[in-house]
Amino acid sequence: MDSDFIKYTEMAELLKVLAHPVRLCIIKGLLTKGECNVSHMQNCLGVPQSTVSQHLQRLRTAGIVEGVRNGLEINYKVCNDKVAQILAVLFNSKL
Repeated sequence: MDSDFIKYTEMAELLKVLAHPVRLCIIKGLLTKGECNVSHMQNCLGVPQSTVSQHLQRLRTAGIVEGVRNGLEINYKVCNDKVAQILAVLFNSKL
């Protein structure tokens, strides 16, 4: 057994952030589409803009997504390869 608990703690925190249906949907959509803005996500998910923004904040804080400003618009994309691998396993596909 490996007793490097720091490594396990980091992975557990990553899994906690992923453990929400809306966040999983956002990440899967970003992996499929490449990148998109909050308005597009809101229309696809059918939830309020504030809800999407709150989930994106959690994903940004965890280092899962990053936003690239284009004028007044911010386009988000997945920036964590581990997350892409986890979702590929969860959804039994290559994303």
